[in-house]
Amino acid sequence: MTDITPAANAATAGTTGFRAPDSAPRRTPRGYTPGLAAVNFGVMLALLTPVLVSMAFKVQHLSGAAGAAGDLGLVLGVGALFALFANPLAGRLSDRTTARWGMRRPWILGGLLVGLGAFALIGSATSIWVVLIGWCLAQTAMNAALAAANATLPDQVPAESRGGVSGLVGIATPVGILAGSFLINFIGDDLLRFVVPGLIAAVLGLLFVLTLRDRRLSEKPAQRLTVGQFFGSFVFNPVKHRDFGWTWLTKFFVMFGYAGVATFLPYYLGQKFHLDEQSTISTILISNLAATVAMVVSSPLGGYLSDRFGRRRPFVALAGLIMVVGLLVLAFAPSVAVVIAAQAVIGFGAGSFFAVDLALATQVLPNQDDVAKDLGVLNIANALPQSIAPAIAPAIIALGALTPLGGYTTWYLFGAVIAFLGAVFVYRIKGVK
Repeated sequence: MTDITPAANAATAGTTGFRAPDSAPRRTPRGYTPGLAAVNFGVMLALLTPVLVSMAFKVQHLSGAAGAAGDLGLVLGVGALFALFANPLAGRLSDRTTARWGMRRPWILGGLLVGLGAFALIGSATSIWVVLIGWCLAQTAMNAALAAANATLPDQVPAESRGGVSGLVGIATPVGILAGSFLINFIGDDLLRFVVPGLIAAVLGLLFVLTLRDRRLSEKPAQRLTVGQFFGSFVFNPVKHRDFGWTWLTKFFVMFGYAGVATFLPYYLGQKFHLDEQSTISTILISNLAATVAMVVSSPLGGYLSDRFGRRRPFVALAGLIMVVGLLVLAFAPSVAVVIAAQAVIGFGAGSFFAVDLALATQVLPNQDDVAKDLGVLNIANALPQSIAPAIAPAIIALGALTPLGGYTTWYLFGAVIAFLGAVFVYRIKGVK
């Protein structure tokens, strides 16, 4: 293995152009892991706070209780489609970026700053259509930043260490969720509910890009980005790259089950347990605290054990099954306390899944010359469920309301079945243990 670190790569960029695709760093740069975790925390804080709490109440304030569920599904569903396209496209463009500041840093900081402006637009909106436009812009910008940030993982970290690093980075998601719930519990103004998380993300992104020893391309790639390559940013050949295809499906199905939990939880609590807005926010804060504690334990533990035993698939499958159990408990929860317990179970499974799944994904990428693009394609499996789930949820909830189970119970049972399929699909991956 060639010993070319990011620092050495930058120093030789003027003569070599870029690091050879078959090379890899031998050591993780000091400060890189907490910096990447901080960026992921900021993006998760900014994006998931609206998904979990603030967007539901913003929409309800504009649409009223009767139309809130449908309008929320519209806003979150369409916005997630923009995230779906932004992630792989920004990843591919960052792979080709020749800025003196590096390949990834312009996209990270630029995305976070544009996202901050979009959150200000949402917070001050007086119509659902302005909220929709702002959310689409926010999803595009923040996912572009996230794609570029996470593409630095194979640039900076040796393959045998990525489980531990991604495990620590995985903590950023639950901590971001908890921090967002905490902030909203004390912020009553719609504008600040969106701007404050976005501002925190921008500051953390700035600190990361100022310390990152980014890869640099001294020359533009010989082949221009064609229309075919543009559309190729969103696809891959599942026949040629079967392991990558099954990894994509595993992530998609598990994330579908996970995505359906948070979006409609505020309405679920209000309808089933008759909680008002402030009581709902407080309950979500406690639920997210329980989930965060569980994820903080399971994420680094799952990453460490995966590295220690040299296996990825068993930990991904087990994490998915734990999430299925949590969804089943949530579906039939007889009290708010059981809802909180179910969230903790789901969080424990999700923490390990996020950690090990990312490490597994970096080992099945089709093309080491297009790392960011391929990770972006894989991240479609994160974004697409966030679009499909809110879009179809109102119909499933409405149909479920006609049965003895009830609307939200039916919805969470549906999510449990889909997540179970994801846990099974991981064993179709043959190139990784």
